[in-house]
Amino acid sequence: MKIRPTEEGDITALQQVLEGTDLFPAQMLPEMLSGFLLQDESRDIWLTCEASSRPVGFCYAVPEQLADGAWNMLAIAVLPSKQGGGCGGAMARHLEGMLAARGQRILIADTSGVEVFAQARAFYRKNGYVEEARIRDFWAAGDDKIVFWKSLG
Repeated sequence: MKIRPTEEGDITALQQVLEGTDLFPAQMLPEMLSGFLLQDESRDIWLTCEASSRPVGFCYAVPEQLADGAWNMLAIAVLPSKQGGGCGGAMARHLEGMLAARGQRILIADTSGVEVFAQARAFYRKNGYVEEARIRDFWAAGDDKIVFWKSLG
């Protein structure tokens, strides 16, 4: 397994990850990645996890505006057939290490409180994130936003 910055050639394989996970619509990915791929100054971080020389997962994080040293992991996804093999945890640790080396303080991740996201919540807990906040009915009526937090220091 190899973790590296996302490249333009990864888009098609990562769209397959999105189609398998329903994290967000796969057709959004090229536009979301465009700033990262085209701008040397982009502060966004996109990581790709490779298994057998094929992209099987990605992680996306951005700095929180108006906050000192706080980052938000907006997305992390792994091809369903590769879930449970350590790719997600490896990407999270890689991201955390990158941010810590840059002197950043905390990393948060938002998810949903509905049952279909139970696996995501378990992933964050397993990887040392603490449920820090819950905003009732945030995503929709009956769908809470749950914020997970981890210190990078």
